[in-house]
Amino acid sequence: MRAIGYVRVSTDKQADHGVSLEAQEAKIRAMAVVQGAEVVELIVDGGESAKNLNRPGMERLLTLVDQGKVQTVIIAKLDRLTRSVKDLAELLERFQKRGVSLVSVAESLDTGSAAGRLVINIMTAVSQWEREAIGERTRDAMNHKKSNGRRVGNIEYGFRLGPDGEHLEPDPQEQAVLTAIQDLRERRCTLRGIALELNARGWRTRRASAWRLEHVARIVGRRRSATK
Repeated sequence: MRAIGYVRVSTDKQADHGVSLEAQEAKIRAMAVVQGAEVVELIVDGGESAKNLNRPGMERLLTLVDQGKVQTVIIAKLDRLTRSVKDLAELLERFQKRGVSLVSVAESLDTGSAAGRLVINIMTAVSQWEREAIGERTRDAMNHKKSNGRRVGNIEYGFRLGPDGEHLEPDPQEQAVLTAIQDLRERRCTLRGIALELNARGWRTRRASAWRLEHVARIVGRRRSATK
């Protein structure tokens, strides 16, 4: 049975967690022996993300699958192939049409059976749900900190870090600039005209540079978003 091994790492740090290219290759070759398969090619994607399928190694793998030159694809772990439920479903459908099975060592899964395909879909769906749930919790925590006046990321123009080094407080000079910008906008002054007026008044940006159209546009854009 002809098999293709596929290995991937996105960063050098992953080698410290047992997913280095060498570690993956060893697991794949050991599984090939168990499966009675011959690894005719080992495809490597180094420094590539699994967020999508746009990877040189993945393109090579799919070409071999479409050409009917492989019967089994062996991976060390499911997330080496993809982290997307949508992409996994697409790959499994493509493999199935070509009579190709997917074997994942870490999860002991083989899509050569209906049970294997069911389990692999469930595991990937749960994994994606977990990532999305973490993202939602992180956003909620950031919004909570921001609503309490605590610093989140870069300090918004018009504010400065308070004495406690954690909460924000209005910056009088920058607040004066914001008031001027709002007043000039209400008088239908253009962004370029506002920048010229701020410079004429002797005001400078936070980085002590002259005001330009893009500086004013960013501030106006943020204030417009905040009022929605």
